[in-house]
Amino acid sequence: MITDHDERLEVPVRRRHTTTRLLAIAALALPLTLPAGPAAATQHTPARHLTDVIPAPVDTRPDARAAFRITPRTVIRTAPGSAAARQVGNHLAETLRPATGYPLPVLPVRSTPLPEIALVLGGADHRVGQEGYQLDVTRQGVTIRATTPAGLFAGTQTLRQLLPADIEAPDRRHATWTIPGGRIVDYPRFAYRGAMLDLARHFHTVDEITAYVDLISQYKINYLHLHLTDDQGWRIQIDSWPRLTTVGGGPGTGVDGVGPGYLTKADYQAVVAYAAARHVTIVPEIDMPGHTNAAQSTYPELNCDGVAPPPRTDIAVGYSSLCINDELTYRFVEDVIRELAAITPGPYLHIGGDEAHATTDEDYRTFMNRVLPLVSKYGKRASGWNEITQADPPADAVAQFWGTGTTNADLVDAVTRGTKVVMSPANKSYLDMKYDANTPLGLRWAGLIEVSDAYGWDPATRVTGVGESAVLGVEAPLWSETLRTLDDIEYMAFPRLPAIAELGWSTTTSHDWESFRTRLGEQAPRWRLQQVNFYPSPQVPWI
Repeated sequence: MITDHDERLEVPVRRRHTTTRLLAIAALALPLTLPAGPAAATQHTPARHLTDVIPAPVDTRPDARAAFRITPRTVIRTAPGSAAARQVGNHLAETLRPATGYPLPVLPVRSTPLPEIALVLGGADHRVGQEGYQLDVTRQGVTIRATTPAGLFAGTQTLRQLLPADIEAPDRRHATWTIPGGRIVDYPRFAYRGAMLDLARHFHTVDEITAYVDLISQYKINYLHLHLTDDQGWRIQIDSWPRLTTVGGGPGTGVDGVGPGYLTKADYQAVVAYAAARHVTIVPEIDMPGHTNAAQSTYPELNCDGVAPPPRTDIAVGYSSLCINDELTYRFVEDVIRELAAITPGPYLHIGGDEAHATTDEDYRTFMNRVLPLVSKYGKRASGWNEITQADPPADAVAQFWGTGTTNADLVDAVTRGTKVVMSPANKSYLDMKYDANTPLGLRWAGLIEVSDAYGWDPATRVTGVGESAVLGVEAPLWSETLRTLDDIEYMAFPRLPAIAELGWSTTTSHDWESFRTRLGEQAPRWRLQQVNFYPSPQVPWI
């Protein structure tokens, strides 16, 4: 492999020879004419516009004369020596090839004479920052410029939405693959744009998790929070406490006893790698000191009286607590944090901390003062539900607000000391809440949440005293008390997840319900072709 350093040592003639060779290889793979017969017929699909994107871009400048058409001769060009850019290019090619039937070779060269989609690190508008991008479409080609590979990936997801919906299904060679002309300069409002999936109440397989990663990454979600443990099940392998999974995550676990299963460390690392390739970072959660019945029913010594409580398969909360004054508790917690941190490359480790009703306030503070430093000890930044702010967490801890109100004195006090907040108000962003009274899945304790409810709030004004500068981002949790399958996940997440994604990415000035509901309705053909089981909200004009 030629590294950047190697390239600087190459003389120009040899570099040109390398480029020529790659172009020759590409040309051999490219058909000179469109396929003959009925498959070559042009399908008239609705024209796309630069503004038809979710999340809404920051700055769009359409040019109707500059549309670019992808043809059998189109190539994807990435900078030579940039493995990360080439990975984004390969992912884009893999997305576009099944529908178009075109080879779309990915060429690590500096220029080509062919019609191209170029992915370029550097040279973008100064506003794009670390995750934004600049997308230019002319008659000759498409160029996506960004500062980082994450920005390039975000640009390719916008490009995907600018193509006809048929791009989401295989063997659509009859379609015309035209991208509207002009320029987009785009970048996120918040650094953290998350989704959460609960594996504890019902286990979801690696295939289901990675399918969810594919869906959320299309809308520039960049964190997936996995709720791995709770009263009903323990879903991550811990070598030093092996029965946590075989018993605590074994047969009969989960709500109603029908959600058994767990991730081995290899499974978890496979999910982490799959997500990372789509620029999604995994945030693992071990909930404590409450929500721990699965562990305590498996290991009696984790209980103050040494007696294991029976397993729980109901949906009650607030009854379990680790033994706060027992040193064995902290050996257990440290073992779990150490092993999980070792297989988690992302910066965050979530320690839960919510609904610890069986723990006294004093014991709760004692526990958090012992455990929060353990997260730092193993190189991670602690995050937890907003209850952790009752224990005066260190300034670098992240508090996830899940309340239904608009005031929280402990949270505001922590913010004044530097704590950042991820906004997940349950009555706005919890994807497991029913859409209406007739929704067959979900709960309703936080209220009914239609699409307009999920969209109609501002993370920077939701809690009095927690302004824009204190908000790290947003997250849409999806609890699985009533979920069993990937279809169930999709039905509850779509179409509300794109609403939360737009709140996290787009500017406040672009926040407009009428615009959003129209753009959301235009996603329907894509979801149908992707076989996404979405809820057809009556609030949205579906195409």
